[in-house]
Formats: sequence, structure tokens, C-alpha cells
Amino acid sequence: MSTPEDPEMQVIRVRLPQRQEVLGIVQQRLGGSRMRVLCLDGKERICRIPGRLRRNLWVREKDVVIIEPWELGGHEKGDVVHKYQGKAEVAFLKKKGYLKNLEEEF
Repeated sequence: MSTPEDPEMQVIRVRLPQRQEVLGIVQQRLGGSRMRVLCLDGKERICRIPGRLRRNLWVREKDVVIIEPWELGGHEKGDVVHKYQGKAEVAFLKKKGYLKNLEEEF
């Protein structure tokens, strides 16, 4: 019988991209709240952290994030709306096949 600490038995809630949101991986920090993100749709975008999340969302290189592309920026810019915390959430995304285009990055 498994114990409650067993990772296979833990139930986690993972936020998935909705509507026009895209999964991405942070390639490079550019200073301020800007970064270069390789997105799942094959595009590389310059993304920023919006003001409402700036103090609460700390992003480093190789982090998996959800990006909301700008409509007016020609889709080469976007906002970071969520960062996946911990290895369990990223492992869940890999297991379900959401990160199959980005797996060579890890």
C-alpha cells in the first residue's frame, strides 16, 4: 500500500494553456522584466512580465511558462502569465505530451 508521501499518489493541479495562450521555455533574460522565450508553436518571442505579476513571479532561464501573445505586436511579443513551479508539474506536462516539441531543450 502507498503512503500519502508517495509521488505517484499525490494529486496536483496543473494549469493548462487556454484560448490563445502558448507554452514556452525561457531562453534568456534580457533585463528588467523582459526575456526571450521559445514557444511551443515554433516562434521565439520577446516577453515581459506584466505589472500585476512582477513582484510575485520570479522567472529564470529554462523555466516552463505560459505565454499570452500580443495581438498588436505581430505575435513576436507576449506576456508571461504563469510559471510552472517544481518538477512535478513539468513532469506532468511531459507525460501528457504537451512538451513533446520542446523536450530536447531539457
